[in-house]
Amino acid sequence: MTYLRFAPDIEQPAPNEQETIDGIIKGMTQQSQTVEKREHHAVRASHAKSSACVTGELTVAAGLPPELAQGLFATPVTHKVAVRFAQGPGETLGDRVSTHRGMSIKVFGVPGEKLPGHDVETQDFVLATGTTFPSGTAAGFLRDGTVIGKATGLPEGVKSAVAATARNLNRVLHAFGTESAMADFFGHPYSHPLADSYFSQAPMRFGDYVAKLGAVPATQAQRDLAEWRLDPHGDEDGFRHATVAFFRDDDVVFELKAQLWADAERQPIEDSSVDWPVSISPYRTVATVRLPRQDAYSPERVRYFDEVMTFRPAHSLSAHRPLGSIMRARLQIYRALSDFRHRENGVTAENTASPESIPA
Repeated sequence: MTYLRFAPDIEQPAPNEQETIDGIIKGMTQQSQTVEKREHHAVRASHAKSSACVTGELTVAAGLPPELAQGLFATPVTHKVAVRFAQGPGETLGDRVSTHRGMSIKVFGVPGEKLPGHDVETQDFVLATGTTFPSGTAAGFLRDGTVIGKATGLPEGVKSAVAATARNLNRVLHAFGTESAMADFFGHPYSHPLADSYFSQAPMRFGDYVAKLGAVPATQAQRDLAEWRLDPHGDEDGFRHATVAFFRDDDVVFELKAQLWADAERQPIEDSSVDWPVSISPYRTVATVRLPRQDAYSPERVRYFDEVMTFRPAHSLSAHRPLGSIMRARLQIYRALSDFRHRENGVTAENTASPESIPA
């Protein structure tokens, strides 16, 4: 198999991209202001409601072929990690509004050249359910974000109804062997967060190559949760309760996998709504994330993860620089919205440099 090499000119920004990104930041800041007025507290503009805040280790696989032994994954070593699991919306909603989910990983003790502005030895991977980002480009993000922003002030019951409609649509589509990524974004199944797989959705540099990443459940106990479904009428915080209960009794393991870029036409860099076919390039394991049993929601740790710690695509080695329209937008959006949140809450943001900073 021949994989395509990274080169600076593989990205093709739209002429008005900065104007579009400025529009996204303005719209999402207004959305955050609406949520802050209702909740009397500024929360993350996406993935606001955490379900587990945990620590563990990432072990790079030994014997990787040259195309996978790149960047962070060049040497078979073990790094400490912090991982935050969360629900998708940028507001604190009951779990009957089950949308996409997030899994953010901060890897510690990572040497090497970093992106400008990132001055500690860490690498962040910000993942979500779904192999694609349905909006596709920054322009699509602005379009879809405008709709989401207008809906922010609507009652929770309306949002629940929208999520239910989206879930039902995908149930119908599954009968025909397909599904809608946008429907899953707005109406993810009531599945267990530790049974879900999570993806970068958009590409990043992978040393000399380019890849998308995925994190896939790797223990039998997690796979046994495949048919688990929350009763949202019985517990509005059920995803958190189920996740914390699992961590109390079991270790959690995810295999971190890379899908390399091999076909410029069928694996576009600029449009993240296009699923890269696994028939062209499968996801291949490059590391294992092991999260031992622990108290996954201790008050001090949750406060630190939710209020102080930041997870951003910009916290990256140059060897894993985010690529494409959506990723270039995220580099600026995450920083701007984090600055807003911390300023409004009177909290000093921390680009956490060491796992020792994390409360037990």
